[in-house]
Amino acid sequence: MSFLQFFVWGAWLITIGNYWFGTKNWEGTQFGLVFGTMGIASLFMPTLTGIIADRWINAEKLYGVLHILYAVVLFGIAQVSTPDTFIIVMLLAMCCYMPTIALSNSISYTSLKLNNKNIVKDFPPIRVWGTIGFIVAMWITNLSGSKATEYQFYIAGAGALILGLYAFTLPKCEPQRLIKENATWIETFGLESFKLFANYKMALFFVFSMFLGGALQLTNAYGDVFLDEFKHFPKYADSFVIQYSTIIMSISQVSETLFILAIPFFLRRFGIKQVMLISMLAWVLRFGLFAFGDPVNGLWMIVLSCVVYGMAFDFFNISGSLFVESNTDSKIRSSAQGLFMMMTNGVGAVLGSLTSGWAIDRFFTKSFNTSAELAGFLQTDAANSKMLEFVKSQGNSVSAEGAFTNPVLMKDWHTIWLSFALYALVIAIAFAVLFKHKHDPKEIENLNH
Repeated sequence: MSFLQFFVWGAWLITIGNYWFGTKNWEGTQFGLVFGTMGIASLFMPTLTGIIADRWINAEKLYGVLHILYAVVLFGIAQVSTPDTFIIVMLLAMCCYMPTIALSNSISYTSLKLNNKNIVKDFPPIRVWGTIGFIVAMWITNLSGSKATEYQFYIAGAGALILGLYAFTLPKCEPQRLIKENATWIETFGLESFKLFANYKMALFFVFSMFLGGALQLTNAYGDVFLDEFKHFPKYADSFVIQYSTIIMSISQVSETLFILAIPFFLRRFGIKQVMLISMLAWVLRFGLFAFGDPVNGLWMIVLSCVVYGMAFDFFNISGSLFVESNTDSKIRSSAQGLFMMMTNGVGAVLGSLTSGWAIDRFFTKSFNTSAELAGFLQTDAANSKMLEFVKSQGNSVSAEGAFTNPVLMKDWHTIWLSFALYALVIAIAFAVLFKHKHDPKEIENLNH
C-alpha cells in the first residue's frame, strides 16, 4: 500500500513541468496553479473523507474507491488539450488523491494496533516504502522516455487502479459509529475535530503546521526550475547538474528513505517537539544550501541540500501525524488526521504558493535591457555566443550598442532561497519558544495502544 501510494504521485509530480512547458508549450503563469490544486483539494477533502471514515464507511474501502477514481481521472487528463481544462481536471484528480495520504496513515495505524505492533518502531519502515515507490516511479517515467509525454499519467493511472483494487484486501478499518441518540449536527457529521482549535496546544500545532506547510512544496515547485536555469550561465551550461538534474533531485527521495528509518530513534531520544523543531531547522539548511550552491564549485551544497531534504520533509510529516495520533480521541482520529493534512497541504500550501509566486515576481525577478547588464549577472562577457543565443531564444534582437528590443527577465535565485531560509528560521524560533510540549517517553509508548 505504502509503495503504490507514492508511486502514483511520483510518476508525474517532478516531471509534469517537462510536459507542460516542453510538449504543450503552455505559458508559465498558469503552471503554479497545477501545484495550487493540491492545496485547494487539501483544504476540504482530507477532512471530509476523514469524517466519512470515522462515521460511515470502512477506511480501506473509501481509500480503494478514491484511488480507482483517481486512476480514471489520470487516464482522462492525458487527453486534455488546453491549460484551463488541464488545471480543472488536475483539481479533480487531487480531490481524489490528497485525502488518501491521511487515510493511508489511519489504515496503517489501525492495522498495526490490531496486530499488537509497535507504531513508533514499525510504522517508519512501512512508510519508507512510499518513498521507494516515489523514486521507482520517477525513474520509470524518465527511463521509459515518458517525462515529457502523456504516458507519465498512464503509468500513474495504472498504479492507482492496482492500488484501488488491492485496497479492498486490506485489514478492515471499521468506523467507530459512536454517535449518541441526541447528538448535535456537529457530532453527527464528525466536525468535533475542529473543536481541537479550542485547545491552545493543538491550535498552536495546527497554526505552525500551516506556516511550515507553506514551505513544504517550494522545492517541488521551484527546485527543478532553479537547477535548469543554470544552463543560461555559460560556465555552467555543460555541467553534470544541467545534463542529469533528475538524478540530482532524486537524491532528496533517497535521503527520505534513510531518515524515515531513523525517526524511531529520534522520537525516543528527543520527543515529538524536538523532532519537529529539527525538521524546521533542516528546512533552513535546505534553502540556505540552495542559495549558495552552484553546479561546479558549489555542487556539494546542492547535493547536501538534497540530503537534508529527507530530514526536513519527513521528520515533520511523520512526527506531526504521530502527535495528532497521540493527542486526539479515537472517535475523531481519522478526521483529526485530515485536519492536519488540511492545514499543511491545504491552507499552508495555497498561501505558500500564492505568496512565494507573488514575491518572486514582485521582488526577486531582475530585468536586463542591455547585453552588458545581462553579462554581469550571468558572469560572462557581453559577446559570449551562448548568452546571445539565450537572448535570441527569448524573441529578442540586440542592437549595435548592445540594447535588447525587450527586457530579459531572470530570477535572482540566491536571494529567493535566502528569503525562504529566513522564513523557515523565523518559524523554527517561534515554534521553539511558543510550543510547550515536554518529552514524555510514555507518550511514545502509548501510541501502540
